[in-house]
Amino acid sequence: MSRIPIVTIPNRILRTRVEPLPVGELKKPQVQRFIDDMVETMFAADGIGLAATQVGETKRIIVVTTRDGAMVYVNPQITKRSFLKETMEEGCLSIPGVFGLVRRNKRITLSALDRNGNALTVNAEGLFARIIQHEVDHVDGVLFTEKVTRYTKGERPRIE
Repeated sequence: MSRIPIVTIPNRILRTRVEPLPVGELKKPQVQRFIDDMVETMFAADGIGLAATQVGETKRIIVVTTRDGAMVYVNPQITKRSFLKETMEEGCLSIPGVFGLVRRNKRITLSALDRNGNALTVNAEGLFARIIQHEVDHVDGVLFTEKVTRYTKGERPRIE
C-alpha cells in the first residue's frame, strides 16, 4: 500500500460528478490496490472520510472511518434523508485550513456496493451520516464550502 497525494482546490477534478464504476472494473487488482491506498491515505492525513476525486481519480468510491475501521462504499447513493437536520462544523482535506458550519440531514440511508461488488444498504445517523453526505457530495462534484452557513476558522477559499 502507498499514500496518494491529496488534490486541493482549485483543481477541477473536485468539481467533477463521477459516474458509477462498473462491477467488472471494481474486481480488477489495480482498483483493489487503489482502494487500499485510499484507506491508507485517509488515515495518514488524519481524515475521517475520503473520496476518489480527492486523490485525483474519477471513480465513484468513498472511504469512511468507523469504530470498526474504514468502510468502503462504491457507487454510493443517498436514497433517503431525514426531515430533521443539524448544523456542525466541517473541514476538508482538499480545502486545508478552512472550516465552517454546515446544515445536513441527521439520518440518511445509503445504497452502495462494498469493495467486492456486493450490494449494501446503510442506515446512518449523526457524525457517521454527516461524513457520508460530505463524501457523496465529493463524488457529485460538490464542495462543503457551497453549503457553509458561516465560516468558523480560516478564510473563505477562492474557488475557481
